[in-house]
Amino acid sequence: MMPLSLAQVGEENIIKRIGGSPEVKRHLENLGFVVGGEVTVVNTLGGNVIVNVKEARVAISKEMALKIMV
Repeated sequence: MMPLSLAQVGEENIIKRIGGSPEVKRHLENLGFVVGGEVTVVNTLGGNVIVNVKEARVAISKEMALKIMV
């Protein structure tokens, strides 16, 4: 298991765990990050991560990406 921020660009990953406070978990779930879901890193810009999740492109901060374990 590793944080999403360390995943390779273009690599398809399965979300194994989401950490953080209940508010953070709820926010990430609303964006489509759920345990068992697929996520693909599209690009990284200054530590921030752009991903494809549930057929949508989402940009998240490095801090959020560190809470998503794949």
